[in-house]
Amino acid sequence: MKSVALSLALVSAVAAQRTFTVFNNCPFTIWPALFTSAGGRPTQATGWSAPAFNSVTFSVPSDWNGRIWARRNCDFSVNPGPNSCLDGGCNGGLVCDPITGTGVPPASLAEFNLNSGGTDFYDVSLVDGYNLPVRIDNTAGCPIPKCAVDLGPNCPSELIGPFDSTGFPVGCKSACLVDALNGNAANSPNCCSGSFDTPQTCPSSGVQFYSYFKSSCPTAYAYAYDDLTSLFTCPASSNAGYTVTFCPAS
Repeated sequence: MKSVALSLALVSAVAAQRTFTVFNNCPFTIWPALFTSAGGRPTQATGWSAPAFNSVTFSVPSDWNGRIWARRNCDFSVNPGPNSCLDGGCNGGLVCDPITGTGVPPASLAEFNLNSGGTDFYDVSLVDGYNLPVRIDNTAGCPIPKCAVDLGPNCPSELIGPFDSTGFPVGCKSACLVDALNGNAANSPNCCSGSFDTPQTCPSSGVQFYSYFKSSCPTAYAYAYDDLTSLFTCPASSNAGYTVTFCPAS
């Protein structure tokens, strides 16, 4: 009886895992990262180097809640930390700190909340700005959110940057991020904060440059209350695997 119980426990533990793949379809090296907000830890490190057209597959717990993003133009040889990359850097350097290594914006995010009340929730978010095109595929035939456009070159002048050594923009800040950098995020319609912290008091029409992000990437979050067009679901019973692709085909 003990051996049967142990076997069932092992089967249950295996079934409770999901398969994730992170694919770098960019023609240059990026440094993907992941952060766990709740649930157990994935089997993959919290940060790694991904050469062009490289993929990594790993397991996450079925109740995983977290985010995946990529860092650009990194050099960890001197003073590794959040400033080691032009954007997306994290505390810890190459391997992000599991407690505080959430990433420095602007950064395009792939966000997941698996098996919440029997449903997987997932999205592509540009709320903190953009640094790479990204798409989320799945094995269950559920919707595919994406931002497959390079938003850097045409980014509004108030938001554009940072820039690489050639002067090419490798990021586009959100209006909320600009407010945060200027110390104005506590009561901001761009951040839906303070007196603007409800969907009624924070319509998309009050968010600066909302249309730039939304018209280019209609299935990605362009501000905090974009749920109707940007929050996607999949039945947890489907046991879906997910692939996060950076620089997907447009």
